[in-house]
Amino acid sequence: MKYDKLSSVADEFINHEEILSTLEWVEANKENKALIESIITKAEKCEGIDHREAALLLACTDKELIEKMFSLARRIKQKFYGNRIVMFAPLYLSNHCINGCVYCPYHAKNRSIPRKKLTQEEIAAEVIALEAMGHKRLALEAGEHPTMNPIEYILESIKTIYSIKEGKGAIRRVNVNIAATTVENYRKLKDAGIGTYILFQETYHRADYEALHPTGPKSDYAYHTEAMDRAMQGGIDDVGIGVLFGLERYMYDFIGLLMHAEHLEAKYGCGPHTISVPRICPADDINPDEFANVISDEIFEHIVAVLRIAVPYTGMIVSTRESAKVRAKVLQLGVSQISGGSRTSVGGYTHEERDEETTQFDVSDRRSLDEIVGWLLDLGYIPSFCTACYREGRTGDRFMSLLKRGQIANCCQPNALMTLKEYAEDYASPAVKTKIETLIAKEINNVPNIKIRERAVENLKQIALGKRDFRF
Repeated sequence: MKYDKLSSVADEFINHEEILSTLEWVEANKENKALIESIITKAEKCEGIDHREAALLLACTDKELIEKMFSLARRIKQKFYGNRIVMFAPLYLSNHCINGCVYCPYHAKNRSIPRKKLTQEEIAAEVIALEAMGHKRLALEAGEHPTMNPIEYILESIKTIYSIKEGKGAIRRVNVNIAATTVENYRKLKDAGIGTYILFQETYHRADYEALHPTGPKSDYAYHTEAMDRAMQGGIDDVGIGVLFGLERYMYDFIGLLMHAEHLEAKYGCGPHTISVPRICPADDINPDEFANVISDEIFEHIVAVLRIAVPYTGMIVSTRESAKVRAKVLQLGVSQISGGSRTSVGGYTHEERDEETTQFDVSDRRSLDEIVGWLLDLGYIPSFCTACYREGRTGDRFMSLLKRGQIANCCQPNALMTLKEYAEDYASPAVKTKIETLIAKEINNVPNIKIRERAVENLKQIALGKRDFRF
């Protein structure tokens, strides 16, 4: 098959021969300093670079050039996202799964993990616990099981989540990370009011994908890889992609990831809303040492930096799989969203002690949400609980247009500060609240539009008086 980024056929827009050709070209040019410098210069326009150019930057081992890349990644991050970091938490509904993924403890043959599915009452209790922390944005997670976790269960769960208003709390955006499904079901998810539909490819190498997914619906490489096309056709224009680094050679999957982003941009006029960069980590019967392609922190940081350069308009997510040290580094290089206070077990938020038996993966960063908010403030970031763009209809190409024109700061900056003010008033510890007040007094002056800035100042006063949910 020929490479065709406009095709909706998996083997054409993620074309194996094109990836091999790219790897061959990279190998031939990885010492070509002049070419690498020319790509960095091109990337300084902040309009992105293609998968071949990005792969060459990632293959570069020259320390001076890598530092140039890191410096550029920091500048691009600041240009489009400022120092705002969006906060979210995962909510695991069920670990029942019929797939045979060899890297996931939810795989059907695992008899050591207790299987659990939350009732709607239990979901409500989880949401109350999450709202009590201060969360406004969730990522709904569930294993693939046609009878235990049908689409009707997911839709009912979304309705339950949105219905819970504990005190002054509310979940304002539910992102959904469930198995590949049909156009009809994506329409149902859209109608249910989801934010982003997230699906990790795991690996773009077809043969290795099939070996890693020997049984279950997920074993169908084409159906899984073409899921984002069906989601777009179903009306979901905010989609999130990612691979699980460590399953395959990182260069192969890095190229595939960017080819997927290029395909969505070319075919639908809008690339992915987010890219996630998880690495394989320990969990129940999963040992990362058994996987030959596990990557180091240094390579991981290089990947994040080049992704930021290649897709400057796309949000980047890192979870609590990563340690605080690694998260601090990649926040500088391009990450714009992180989870906080996360539990990766089914029903984990309503148990004071962490339930390790039903976790999908081990959590490295185990700090509370308030501790992470305080840490981000100490690092000079604005923790943001904003969900305004989704609720104002600024999704897909409309969001990207604002971002590309540099206008998003007039929305995101005041919205971040107003939602952070809500957090300060309702949930923050006294020490963190003091830090927030100091930061808001400084950062409100960075709202570019004077009229919006003045309205934001008034809204902040109203929040202090008890009013909630202002947004631009």
